[in-house]
Amino acid sequence: MTATVLTGARSEPGAEPGDALAQRLLRSSAKQSYDPEVDIDWDAPLVEGLWGMQPERMSLYGTPLWERLTEEQRQTLSFHEVASVASVGLWFELLLMQMMLRDAYDDDPTGAHMQYALTEVADECRHSTMFGKAIGRFGVPPYGPQRRIHQLGRLFNYVVRGPSAYASILVAEEVLDTWQREVVDDVRIQPVVRMVSRIHVLEEARHMSFARDEVRRQLAGLSGSKLLWHQTVTAQTCFMVARALVNPEIYRSVGIDPGVGRRAALGNPHYRATMQWMGEKPLAFLRENGLLPRSQEKVWRASLLLP
Repeated sequence: MTATVLTGARSEPGAEPGDALAQRLLRSSAKQSYDPEVDIDWDAPLVEGLWGMQPERMSLYGTPLWERLTEEQRQTLSFHEVASVASVGLWFELLLMQMMLRDAYDDDPTGAHMQYALTEVADECRHSTMFGKAIGRFGVPPYGPQRRIHQLGRLFNYVVRGPSAYASILVAEEVLDTWQREVVDDVRIQPVVRMVSRIHVLEEARHMSFARDEVRRQLAGLSGSKLLWHQTVTAQTCFMVARALVNPEIYRSVGIDPGVGRRAALGNPHYRATMQWMGEKPLAFLRENGLLPRSQEKVWRASLLLP
């Protein structure tokens, strides 16, 4: 892998033409990519006393339930919660790859656009494997989304197309990107989590650039009725993803009933502030580009991503 400075990973292409952007992203991929199989020491022991994720970003932080937990229980819950987020990320990456491959089916294989799309799919294959290995390293369940959300994900593949697909991809990726950028430099967190986050942040920066460009390009010239469709589908899909990040079953790991834990998390002002912090940048982009109208704000607030 080629060494890189993490703070330079995020880019803002603006109105850069699609093919020029794809060419630039292809060059960046060739120069700055990781191989998690060799760049992460999967055999290194976990460090005693370190967390799976930032305690103040956890869903129960600051609640009466949190106050009743011991420090050991809080750290145990942190591994289950980060595993839930990682497994939901993996689930969504599988949906993302299917959508992008369907787009590539009709694309020009000699062009930079299709070639970068395939490069991104290859990145996501490595990321999904990386998330799976990390969850296995913690020895906790691969929670994934709740069953009904898992089934709704199949519907995603039939319904979500065009700008709403790339908008949903952007929100899911950038929500995790914001959270993981904080993880990278947090010395309280297990080294394996920090390295997984570093790899994901670097490579997802390119994916987000591509998604923004696709949203802008595919929104151009849409009729009012089609725009309304994509506004609605984007809101519903992002609601599904955001609410799925923390599977309530994680609370059983510390003796809390899942329903009780879920209600506490959804009403927790600390957790709601964290979700709004994670959603701030992608939602600003959607609003600027006409995909977050006032008529959909109720759904976005229910997703916890909008104040």
